[in-house]
Amino acid sequence: MIVRTPWSRIGELLTSETVTTALRLSLVVATAAAAISFVTGFPLAWMLVRGSFRGKTIIRAAVVLPLVMPPVVAGVGLMAAFGRRGIAGSWLYEWFGWQITFTTGAAVLAATFVSFPLAVLALEAGLRGLDERLEDAASTLGASRWYVLRRVTLPLMAPQIAAALVLSWARALGEFGATITFAGNLQGRTQTLPLAVFERLQTDPEGAFAVSMLLIAIAFAVIVGLRGRFLR
Repeated sequence: MIVRTPWSRIGELLTSETVTTALRLSLVVATAAAAISFVTGFPLAWMLVRGSFRGKTIIRAAVVLPLVMPPVVAGVGLMAAFGRRGIAGSWLYEWFGWQITFTTGAAVLAATFVSFPLAVLALEAGLRGLDERLEDAASTLGASRWYVLRRVTLPLMAPQIAAALVLSWARALGEFGATITFAGNLQGRTQTLPLAVFERLQTDPEGAFAVSMLLIAIAFAVIVGLRGRFLR
């Protein structure tokens, strides 16, 4: 990749309207997906760690499933659920006129689906490593559950929360299969950087190499940024 990238034209290629639009959309989609993954993943991680109920193993397997599921299958599943003729999508279109497919919201939903497991696993690991005696001590001193969560649990889990957000963000940034299946490849609306690479590879291989190097640089920066958790 490094050898094939046209470094003399890298600035021109990466500042083209197609690439800048795809980059801006990728950042929006990845940030939204990471935020949704955390907001929905934290209660689920809490339930899996602190809860005691039947079927916990099945729920955890379902959470991890998108990590091993082919992305295109995830896109087909999202289409079956939220497509215009899907189980929930047909109802949303009939009652509210909402069509999720081939919109930026569809790209966010696809990215969230594949990045959600990473957030849950990171948060679950953080909850398992938490010293519950600190929470108990705060409770015995009169702190409410909400106060304990806000002032004790979440601050102690700050590294794991950061890892969950960054990992889910990076995974969402690189999502391709589910996005192109469920959201399509529409410039300015659903075309993220990976989809831009795929399109350019057909007509402008040098541009595809340049955009690929941009994605590699972002991924490498994420790994280095999390070096304290993964590289020691």
